Amino acid sequence: MKIKKEDNLILIKARQDSVVEFASDLTKRHDEFRNDNLILDISSYDNLQLEELLSFLELSNVHKEDKKSFVIINNAIPIEKIPDELCVVPSLQEAKDVIQMDEIQRELGF
Repeated sequence: MKIKKEDNLILIKARQDSVVEFASDLTKRHDEFRNDNLILDISSYDNLQLEELLSFLELSNVHKEDKKSFVIINNAIPIEKIPDELCVVPSLQEAKDVIQMDEIQRELGF
């Protein structure tokens, strides 16, 4: 995985052959990222299946409990098939916009 720290977020780009393997590695290393907003770029997985995407669900829930954003970049699965608990957007800019909106909501106490 390739990790890039930006202002208020960490961008992690998958380099593993398997999305499930990437999710597993990320879960093992979650303590390193626990205090940061995360963007996971899995846009290179063009044939992503919903079952593979769901491998991030538990990690996403844990991360959000810590009041941090967890956003995934991918557009292989139609949005209506993705559970509401996962935040999946098609581009990096949209992922950054989601984090910015989440930060504003947290500042306002929502």
